[in-house]
Amino acid sequence: MPPGPRAETGSITTRDRVHSDLPVAAPRAIGYAQSMSATADHDAAPAIRTSGDTPAGFGFAVSAYVLWGGLPLYMKAIEHIPAVEIIAHRILWSVPVAGLVLVALGRTADLGRALRDPRMVGMAALTAAMISLNWGVYVWAIANDHTLDAALGYYINPLFSVALGAIVLREKLSAAQWSAVGLAVVAVAILTVAAGKLPWVALVLMTSFGIYGYLRKTLPIGPNQGFLLEVLLLSPFAALYMVWLGPEGHFLTTGAPDTLLLLGCGVVTAIPLILYANGAKGLKLSTIGILQYIAPTLIFLVAVFVFGEPFGPARAVAFPLIWLALVIYTVSMVRTARAARAA
Repeated sequence: MPPGPRAETGSITTRDRVHSDLPVAAPRAIGYAQSMSATADHDAAPAIRTSGDTPAGFGFAVSAYVLWGGLPLYMKAIEHIPAVEIIAHRILWSVPVAGLVLVALGRTADLGRALRDPRMVGMAALTAAMISLNWGVYVWAIANDHTLDAALGYYINPLFSVALGAIVLREKLSAAQWSAVGLAVVAVAILTVAAGKLPWVALVLMTSFGIYGYLRKTLPIGPNQGFLLEVLLLSPFAALYMVWLGPEGHFLTTGAPDTLLLLGCGVVTAIPLILYANGAKGLKLSTIGILQYIAPTLIFLVAVFVFGEPFGPARAVAFPLIWLALVIYTVSMVRTARAARAA
C-alpha cells in the first residue's frame, strides 16, 4: 500500500500497472495469494499501503465487503430470472456506471490506448471470460439454493491462490501455508464423500476467480479502466443475447420491479468495486487480508439464517476446517507483512 495516492495523469502509470488485488509490499507467495483473495465479483484497488490504516480506507473497504456479502439478497430477489439474462444485464448496465467513473477521474484516454493495443485486448478478453463464468455460476448458485457452496468457494479462494502461486510461479510456501492448503483439501474431500460428488459450485468459483486474478495481474491497466474494458468486450455478446431473447426476457415486459432490479445490476456490480479500489489505497496489506473474509462470512450467514439452506454434518466438519486453515493462512500473512515492513 503506498503512503498516499499519486497524482493522476493521462497515461497508464506504474501504479496502474499493478492490479489492485496485487499487494506490492509483500513477498511473492503472500502477494500473489492476496492478489486473488477478494470476493468473486471484485476488480481491485490500484495500490497497497505500507504505513498505518486510514479511517476513510477502512470505511470504504468494509462497505465494499458488506455490499458483496449482502449481494445474495439482491440476487435472490431476481432468482426467477435466468442466470444468463441477469449476467447480460449486469454487463450492459455496468458500462455506463464504469464509464461515468472514468470520466470523473479523467482517465478515458487510458481506455482508448488499451483498445488500440491488440495484446491488451486479447488479455482482457481472457479475463472477461473468466469473470463472466464466475458471475454466471454465482448467480445460478444463489437461485438454486447453493449459497453455502458459494461461500465455501470464496473462503478457499485465497488458499487456492497460494497453491497456484506455488505450482505456476514456483513460489516457495512456508509450512504454515502448506498446512492451510492441506486442510482445505481435506475439507473438500469430506464434502465430496458426503455428497457423492465434487462441490462443483465452490470449485468453479474458486478456480475461475483464481485464474482471473492470475491473468488480470499481467494486464497493464488500472482497475477502473480494466473493469470497463472487460465489460465493453462482453457487452456485444450481452446485447446480442438480449436482442435474441426479445419479448421472452424480463426487461420492460414483466413489470417495473423486474426492470428496476435488472437496471440495478450495474450499480451493485460497480459500486463495491469503486469503494474497494479507494479503500485499499488507505489500508495495510494485513488489514485487507483480514477484512476479505467479511464477504464470505456474510454470505454464509445469509445462506444459513435467511435462506435456510441445510448445514449438515459434513459441512459442520468441513467449514471449521476451512476456518482453521484461514486462521493459519492469515497469521502467516500478517507475520510476513510485518517482517517485510521491518526489513
